Amino acid sequence: MRIGTINMMNQIYGTAKTAKSGTTAAGFSSFKDEVSLSATAKDMQVAKNALNAVPDVREAKIADIRSRIDNGTYDVSVDDFAAKLMSAYKSAAF
Repeated sequence: MRIGTINMMNQIYGTAKTAKSGTTAAGFSSFKDEVSLSATAKDMQVAKNALNAVPDVREAKIADIRSRIDNGTYDVSVDDFAAKLMSAYKSAAF
């Protein structure tokens, strides 16, 4: 099997010399790394920061339910509970 040119071999093995830009007085090349974020990534960062600012626990909701339990006025609908339980069971991947 013949490979077309020696340039292809250089590309495969990385033996070709590359031109260096920005050499310093000591002979070292100075390359500058650069990172740029897309608009989508910036939007995601804003959304993530907004979510981090929101508390995980809704204290007002918990206080309302806790007071209703303490007063004996908290009532759970058996039908609603069963429907939500079955919905969660059906959507779970086994």
